[in-house]
Amino acid sequence: MLRVVRLFVTLEGTEGCGKTTQSKLLAKRLREAGHQVVATREPGGTPLTVEIRRLLADPESKLDPRAELLLFLADRAQHVATVIKPALASGAVVVCDRYSDSTLAYQGYGRGHDLEMLETWNAWASRELAPDLTLWLDVDMEAGLSRAQKLSGGPGDRFEAEPLAFHRRIHDGFARLAARNKERFVRIDANRAIEEIAADIAKTVLARLA
Repeated sequence: MLRVVRLFVTLEGTEGCGKTTQSKLLAKRLREAGHQVVATREPGGTPLTVEIRRLLADPESKLDPRAELLLFLADRAQHVATVIKPALASGAVVVCDRYSDSTLAYQGYGRGHDLEMLETWNAWASRELAPDLTLWLDVDMEAGLSRAQKLSGGPGDRFEAEPLAFHRRIHDGFARLAARNKERFVRIDANRAIEEIAADIAKTVLARLA
């Protein structure tokens, strides 16, 4: 019997933390437990915004930091309106690979945009839809970055190719966000085997659904 429970779960972290793999494993585990699940991602979680994802990832895209930010917000507005909100309204568990905390970490702490402004714009673009639970996959930053670059077979996408100082600011940003949002954030040690991480994540989410 299909179990209908509304829960919005996001997975966040620095490059190479394994959140894409873990998002898929979590969705599979929840379906096995009888839950209706919608698994999605940002950017590019809708047919209309796939091109936005390509532009943001392409190392040849010479995007101004403000243009980059606005593309992420445009992606989120469309994503929330056409995928996330309808899924939650139907009683699904939504599992999203990245969401608004990535904007704060990458464009705020990483790029230096004003955090208060970003929080206002995030709320506007998302129609004030916040996650119920955010899983922060905390991985050794340099190991994760090396893993991401190996998977892409080179220096990586626009973000993976950024200098280490940029990635350190992002990691620090996630740590600060987790400290400020203790009721929502759960830190997951991502310096372990995939199976161990997946078991930890499933236990955390299933406890919220109990």
